[in-house]
Amino acid sequence: MSSQIGNKALDIKYSHIIFDWDGTLMDSSAKIVSCMKQAAIKSNLDVPSDKAIQNIIGISLIPAIQQLFDVDIKAANTIAGHYKESFIRSDSIPCPLFEEVYDTLAELQDDFVLGVATGKARKGLERAWENSSSALFFDASRCADEAKSKPSPDMLLQLLDVWQVKADKVLMVGDTVYDMQMAEAIGMHRLAVSYGVHDKTRLAKHNPIGIINSFSEIKQYLGY
Repeated sequence: MSSQIGNKALDIKYSHIIFDWDGTLMDSSAKIVSCMKQAAIKSNLDVPSDKAIQNIIGISLIPAIQQLFDVDIKAANTIAGHYKESFIRSDSIPCPLFEEVYDTLAELQDDFVLGVATGKARKGLERAWENSSSALFFDASRCADEAKSKPSPDMLLQLLDVWQVKADKVLMVGDTVYDMQMAEAIGMHRLAVSYGVHDKTRLAKHNPIGIINSFSEIKQYLGY
């Protein structure tokens, strides 16, 4: 099964695909932004802009909060507690998967082993899986409380170890530069999505094999 960049076929056969979660599979950025603003208010901090919050989506929660608010670890944990309370409370209206994600994953599952590498904690990912009925698609996953934060490639290295495959047999798909950077660090091919939180210009700097505008376009790079 050959991958393609435009009309140029690459002599690569992927056996596994790893997906970021928020902003790639699930349309959750607006909820993350809203909950982080509520956490700032509860913590008596200046409320950051949407763009500033979107910039840290994908990083594990504590380092993301430290970067966003320039606070120490103790303060970051307090803010994180407020964020989690707000996020769980708002789960009465679960975030949806992006259009075509569910059907496309069902199709890909027949030909590839699928995994997730996410800045969510394990409980958060499992809650998202339950809300979206999508856990059945994924063979393995690594979360923020199980590995070093993106852009460290630790999550990817752990998944490679679980699967006993080399990086050149795996494609990483994500919407942030952190996803691109962690794959780039270990020579793993990467495919960016344009509908998440980071723009095409930033994503393109990390030499993805392509940038897709809708999830189903992934099939163009997998020989379908």
